[in-house]
This record gives sequence, C-alpha cells and structure tokens, in this order.
Amino acid sequence: MKIAIVGASGAVGQEFLRVLEERNFPVDELLLFGSSRSAGKVYEFLGKPVTVKELKHNDDFKGVDIAFVSAGAGASKEYAETITKHGAIMIDNSSAFRMDEDVPLVVPEVNAEDALNRPRGIIANPNCTTIQMVVALKPLEKLSHIKRIHVSTYQAASGAGAAAMDELENQYKQIVNGEKPTVEKFAYQLAYNLIPQVDVFTDNGYTKEEMKMHNETRKIMHSDVAVSAMCVRVPALRAHSEAVWIETERPISVEEAREAFGKAEGVIVQDNPENKEYPMPLFVATKDPVYVGRIRKDISNPNGFSFWCVGDQIKKGAALNAVQIAEYLIAIKQ
Repeated sequence: MKIAIVGASGAVGQEFLRVLEERNFPVDELLLFGSSRSAGKVYEFLGKPVTVKELKHNDDFKGVDIAFVSAGAGASKEYAETITKHGAIMIDNSSAFRMDEDVPLVVPEVNAEDALNRPRGIIANPNCTTIQMVVALKPLEKLSHIKRIHVSTYQAASGAGAAAMDELENQYKQIVNGEKPTVEKFAYQLAYNLIPQVDVFTDNGYTKEEMKMHNETRKIMHSDVAVSAMCVRVPALRAHSEAVWIETERPISVEEAREAFGKAEGVIVQDNPENKEYPMPLFVATKDPVYVGRIRKDISNPNGFSFWCVGDQIKKGAALNAVQIAEYLIAIKQ
C-alpha cells in the first residue's frame, strides 16, 4: 500500500510514524508532506530515511491509498480535493469536516461501519476528548441507553501540540531556576496551574472544545444524548483524564458496568481503590487503550453512574484512532 502522512513534523505526524511501525501496518511506500518550513526534513521509517515534501496543489497523491492528515483545519480544507482527487482515502485529524453530514466521524470501537459511507473520500477523526469518552461509553450504552452525560476533562499540554509540551517542560525548568516562565502557547502559565479554558469561547458560554464533545458524541453514537462538558487544561504532558457522570434509562449496577468494561474493545479496567489503583496520566501515557477506574453509582441519581477514564491524547486521541480506521477498511476489503 502507498501511504501518505500530511503534517509529518508535528506531534501527531511523528506519532503516526511510530504507530504504523508498532502495528506492522502494510506500508509498501510512504510519502511525508509538510509546510515549506518542514520540507527537506528527514525521518526514519522501518530503518529507511524518508524526506518530507512540501504540500502543494499537484499530483503528488496519485496512487496513494490512504492519507493520514494532521496539519490543521485550514490545510485540510484547502488541500482535501488535491489529496482525494485520484482516489486516496483521506483520514483527517482536524476539526474541518467532523460535523459535515457527508463525512463520517469514526471511532472504530464504536461505529467502525460508518467509515464505509464516505462520498467525499474523507473520514474524520474525532476530537481527542470525545474519542476516549465514547470508547468507555459504548459498553454502557449496550446495557441501557444513555440519556445524559456530564463530563469534566483534565487535558494535557499535548492537546495544543509539540510546542506546548515543550513550553510546559521549559516552564518548570525556568521556575526552578528562578526565571520568569515563558508563556506563548496558552493564555496563562500552565506549570503549577490549571486553566479552565480549552479553545475559544462561544456565544453560549461554552468553549469550542466543550461543544465538540456535545456534538461529536451525538454523531458518533447516533444518539440524542444530552452532553454538558467542562474542559480544563492541566499540567500533565500527554494523557487526558475525564470524570464522567451519566444518566441511563434504567439503573446500572457496578457489577454490570465492570463486567461490560472488562469485555469492551479498547478498554482496560484499573479499579481497585482499596489498593490505590486507578488510572493516572503519568502511567497511561504512550499506552494504546482507554483506562477506566473509580467505577461507582452516582449517589445523587438512582439512574446515575460515574467513572474516571484516562487515555493518551496523541495516541488513541489522534494517530492510533486514525490508523485503526485504516486497519478496519483494509480488513473489510479482504
């Protein structure tokens, strides 16, 4: 297969290279694309050097089977036709097409079959916070329809890109050295702090990130579920955490939920409070699954249920999910 990665020099682009190698994805030829600043950089894939080409409106995508795109919504919108015009399937990691009716929004553990209906040749990768939440929600939805979701997120610096991760690490170093910390990627210093804003605010007082969780969850799960989110940036490096409260049509017991989580694809249960065992971003970073713990009934609502989940934002929240979509399409063709 001929595979392309657009945005190869970014945090997600680099993760694509690692994930494709880790999973022995069938790559016969790999093309890397980036901005004019990234063009000429050389990265190693399967022991061989691959040079980044500048993304342009030309025929470079002729013969490409799948293009993994993570270069921002602007680039995705501008180059979508160029990428797909010769038949390549574009799996897009930006927000550009997620809510378009003719573009499927896919998390393989939840709605893989939606990827088969792609009239524009584009499949959208959901927002990272949405991905890990719906992976955890899917087994509970099978037990009883989820009517309502309240979620608070604790989002790592990685959600704002590789430069944001560097900034967080540098802030800690600067503070320890008695220097004034550099603040460029976030509205405020993130080290030793929490910022209750991810993305810009909308007219209803919610941020775009919070509205993504509302809209994307409903589209992925084909559900009328009501979703209210509070998204917070925290000084973790690359794994997002979420506290999730749900209301179901009938009560779900802890035993039922734990069994369902245990059987669910892409979920690892880590829930032993007596021994202080629960998911934490420090230990989930670089892991593939979504980890679930703090599983309990909501004592304020007879049909309520609560849990905590953690997932690697760059991996399952971005590159891995996109590669799993491609793996599904390949398996279906065979």
